[in-house]
Amino acid sequence: QSEVGAWVGSSMIHMGDHNVPNALNFIDKYNQVARILSPVVSTLENIETLVREDAGLRDFIQTGFGGFKKLRHDVLHDFFKSAFDGSGADNFYDAGSCIDGRLTSAWNWCSKLEQKPFYPVFKLTGFAGFDGEFES
Repeated sequence: QSEVGAWVGSSMIHMGDHNVPNALNFIDKYNQVARILSPVVSTLENIETLVREDAGLRDFIQTGFGGFKKLRHDVLHDFFKSAFDGSGADNFYDAGSCIDGRLTSAWNWCSKLEQKPFYPVFKLTGFAGFDGEFES
């Protein structure tokens, strides 16, 4: 922490406690990363196709979000600001700074996606959920 000057979220690292009781649990957490990122990446990759192929959607994205590049930036900004901040845990100690804490924050961001102004764009690009299934 002293080397980077600032720390976001809890500095607790969990290994061998109730949050990450064993190595298999830890490995499983890494497997969740793709389930979170794949739908986000798919949406970001498909926004440009939406605006290129449909004038109505192009107007919707231009008017509502300032264009597809700004929309991409806004989604990424919101994700990186909130998905790794230690939110979503029962308490600050349980948030942790290890993958457990970051995944808790990321899943917390995912659980609030429907409340985000850009959620309709996720749906328009084929987003169906974070369970590993989404349309291309």
